[in-house]
Amino acid sequence: MRYNPQKLEKKWQTYWEEEGLFRVDENPDKEKYYLLEMFPYPSGKIHMGHARNYTIGDVVARYKKMCGKNVLHPMGWDAFGLPAENAAIENETHPAKWTHTNIETMKAQLKRMGFSYDWNRELATCDPEYYHWEQLIFLKMYEKGLAYKKRTYVNWCENCQTVLAKEQVENGCCWRHTEQEVKIKEMDSWFFKITDYAEEILDHCEHLPGWPDRVLTMQKNWIGKSHGAIIRFPMAGSEEVIEVYTTRQDTLYGATFMCFAPEHPMLREIIRGQPQEKEVLAFIEEILKVDNYIRTADFTVKEGVFTGRYCLNPATEEEIPIYVANFVLFDYGTGAIMAVPTHDQRDFEFAKKYDLPLRVVIMPPDDEITEESMTEAYEGSGYLVNSGPFNGEPNLEALDRIAEYLESKEKGYKTVNFKLRDWNISRQRYWGAPIPVIYCDQCGTVPVPEKDLPVKLPLELEMRENGGSPLPFEPSFYETSCPTCSGHARRETDTMDTFVESSWYFDRYACPDYDKGPVDPRRVDYWMPVDQYIGGIEHAILHLLYSRFYTRVLRDFGYLKVSEPFTNLLTQGMVCKETQECPNHRFLYPEEVSGDNLCVHCQSDVITGNTVKMSKSKKNVVDPEALINRYGADTVRMFCLFASPPERDLEWSDQGVEGSFRFLNRVWRLVDENLEAMISVSAYGGRESLTNPLQEIHRKTHQTIKKVTNDIEDRFHFNTAISAVMELVNEVNRYLGSQAERSALAWSVIREAVETTVIMLSPVVPHISEELWNRLGHHTTLLKVPWPAFRPEALEAEKRLVVVQVNGKVRSRIEVPASLNDEEIEAEALKDDKVQRHIGGKTIRKVIVVQQKLVNVVI
Repeated sequence: MRYNPQKLEKKWQTYWEEEGLFRVDENPDKEKYYLLEMFPYPSGKIHMGHARNYTIGDVVARYKKMCGKNVLHPMGWDAFGLPAENAAIENETHPAKWTHTNIETMKAQLKRMGFSYDWNRELATCDPEYYHWEQLIFLKMYEKGLAYKKRTYVNWCENCQTVLAKEQVENGCCWRHTEQEVKIKEMDSWFFKITDYAEEILDHCEHLPGWPDRVLTMQKNWIGKSHGAIIRFPMAGSEEVIEVYTTRQDTLYGATFMCFAPEHPMLREIIRGQPQEKEVLAFIEEILKVDNYIRTADFTVKEGVFTGRYCLNPATEEEIPIYVANFVLFDYGTGAIMAVPTHDQRDFEFAKKYDLPLRVVIMPPDDEITEESMTEAYEGSGYLVNSGPFNGEPNLEALDRIAEYLESKEKGYKTVNFKLRDWNISRQRYWGAPIPVIYCDQCGTVPVPEKDLPVKLPLELEMRENGGSPLPFEPSFYETSCPTCSGHARRETDTMDTFVESSWYFDRYACPDYDKGPVDPRRVDYWMPVDQYIGGIEHAILHLLYSRFYTRVLRDFGYLKVSEPFTNLLTQGMVCKETQECPNHRFLYPEEVSGDNLCVHCQSDVITGNTVKMSKSKKNVVDPEALINRYGADTVRMFCLFASPPERDLEWSDQGVEGSFRFLNRVWRLVDENLEAMISVSAYGGRESLTNPLQEIHRKTHQTIKKVTNDIEDRFHFNTAISAVMELVNEVNRYLGSQAERSALAWSVIREAVETTVIMLSPVVPHISEELWNRLGHHTTLLKVPWPAFRPEALEAEKRLVVVQVNGKVRSRIEVPASLNDEEIEAEALKDDKVQRHIGGKTIRKVIVVQQKLVNVVI
């Protein structure tokens, strides 16, 4: 029979579905294993990144099931958010229709890949049955002060027509529109108080041994805990006080000016009526157009404007000028800094530009510097000078003493600061979960009563061409009555950031049909936390940090017992491919390149560009469906796993795909061409003694079991596991290609090796494995076959005892593998310690090996 992947893959997918083999329920008598890949947003078609990510997860899920675990492996859809809305506008359709159509398309594609999902747990975050509970959690957060609204400066993307969280701004641009610079805009927004959990989240980074160090480091840096002091600078001629956070209170005596962030709420008040007011306001307006990344970049020129006001240095009592500067950010510290130009390079450049005074307060231990001689700031350690009672002290040792001194004078205090800021969840877009809040002129902000949830997103609205939300322009949505006074009121028209949905979907998978609350306590307690989570490194801060926060909120509300959502985390690499480029048309699809390697549009020579992440914009994507149609899903799965370890980038190779297909054909032929002989015997059970060639196959079989098990269980190194199986197949083929014996015992050993090959390949290539297992005479699905265990005794090579003489006298006895030849036995004998002592450095005249049983060394 010829290997026909399309036919047999459909056959086994139908069988698995009809038998309900992937459905799972809670079973307290079995150890649970919750395997989860990050769910996709329904973009229209799966891409190779999806195929790789989900194949990695499926191998682990199938393997764990064969190891006897009760495996939960669900799938759903991150269905709200900008991508769906923007695509719907572009395609002149409604986001709901576009989303649900894509869900059906992608679901069919995922089924064709043979993934072992329990589709009975499928959910889509755009369904009211899902976001109903998200709105309930919002109300509870509002009640506890964890959700609040304030006027603030926000990151705004013109393309998205919405606010971006700080984490969604990359290199000054929108994370989705990488060439769209982000603007700063002032508006009212809803926030989640993630900062209340910053310390706990940071501390627990030390208790996640199953997470990559790289991810934990990124989270720690983002949270950004620092120890320092709040210092109070009184305004000159006023009773107001400016608070500054610094980690360098040792340099306080050298602070010669202060700088405000343009967003600082005090700024407009202190400049009111000053001659510099118009100039300052114009500067603020200009700077707020620039993204924070650009403002603070090393290459950005440090600029500022004098406000006309002064404050007092609390240590020296000197008046120092107050500036507004482009490099000061409001979302770090207090939004104001004390500037010490002699010991901070940024402040030094600013002081030189605006001719501001310098004062050295830290002297290097082996040098002497002066203000006049400085060409750059001295940022090293040393001893304090010009620092009042602290002169002569090592500057780092004086940090605590200066903070305590300030506290005794009520001029400051020690504190801990975090770079992390509260999570802005307001989005001015349509396709999202409505925020369940009502505004009443009489009662103010009123939460929607729980009995009125969910606040449903109206699906009959037409989209606006500019991408703005239609909700503020639809009276049927925003007009309502106040739940408190029954008077006229208005609904909130912002929707929630889609990262809110993805911060708890893994909890809902445990009980997607539960209708009495966000989660069913019994079921969620059984399944959570997720044992293995798989997804891209790009989510290290956004999704993973928010999920850790949200899990703690649900814990504190009594919905969960766990604090961490994911016990183990695997961040898989990207799928990359070379680009094809033309000087006139930039990137080209393969079909735009002629057989002569010319651009079909302009006949220019086409060059091979860099190997980069697959993307539609680079036209270097490979469609998994086209590969399935040509080679079958098993070939796609095998290539995704064999080409690279999962944590590294996978470089696309057409030859690699062909190689995977050829290997599966070799396995098929190995069974097909020897089927009659193998089904006439049982697999070898280890009882009968074997000749050396058969013993080698038996040994290789169990070496392979050990290798594959360790590679999957401990390292997820599927590429080396597959390579080990390939070696076993080659070993069997070599035996069958030789003149070795073909007895019933020989065929039983071969059957053991072949059946082991099929079992170990089944998590990787399940369709062909099921078919071959069935053809070998088994009527039980491989999903119910226990994962094989290696026999330790089979791993031991056969040994023989060799007597070693020196000048005819027995001096030692050694055990060597029976497969060694005379030269190898001689080498082993000469390495023996006892033999070496009796040789004693004398010249060896000759070595005689007798029938591989005796070695005589003549000295």
